Amino acid sequence: MYSLPLSAAIAHGVLPVAPGPAAYADAELVAQLQGGSEAAFRTLVERYQNRIYRTILALLRNPEEAEDVAQEVFVEVYQTIGRFRGEAALSTWLYRLATSRALKHRQRARAQKRFAYFTSLLGFNNQVLHEPVDASHPQAQLEGQEQLALLLAHIARLPDQQQVAFTLRHEQELSYEEIAAVLNTTVSAVESLLFRARKTLRNHLAHSLRHA
Repeated sequence: MYSLPLSAAIAHGVLPVAPGPAAYADAELVAQLQGGSEAAFRTLVERYQNRIYRTILALLRNPEEAEDVAQEVFVEVYQTIGRFRGEAALSTWLYRLATSRALKHRQRARAQKRFAYFTSLLGFNNQVLHEPVDASHPQAQLEGQEQLALLLAHIARLPDQQQVAFTLRHEQELSYEEIAAVLNTTVSAVESLLFRARKTLRNHLAHSLRHA
């Protein structure tokens, strides 16, 4: 899908191949990573890159931006793994980094677009500083999937916490307990977020289909 650089090889875009299958358990994998093992980093990427990419894609809905942010997540993991103390599961930490970076990326994109809009109003004749985020999604490209595209559009308009909870539950199939760990909240709070998200989506979809 995409390659992820490592350490000094980051500048060269080269990632060394891990010898053998090397199926570490997460706890052992963390120990290997903290010991500076490049093979362990390769294993980490292979184990989690698809899940992390899909989570970010569900929030940004732009494949190229999702790839960029996913690479940033794994670079951050490589740079900060020494500070990981196991207070949460490795997967929880990765999802937390991924959702945090995706939301920050989206906020920066919105701020850039607002700045471009206001400068154009003020007559500076600036070019658009940031192209609008592609509203498409790979699944929404399938013929006859108008309702899916409509659903994705409504998901994108949910409040951030609701959108993250909904994405982790329905895209990644995380348990309520795992989502609570990612969001650093309680299971009851996750239940409330999901209830409100589903209610909002049902209302929006019903309204859209009535007026289609």
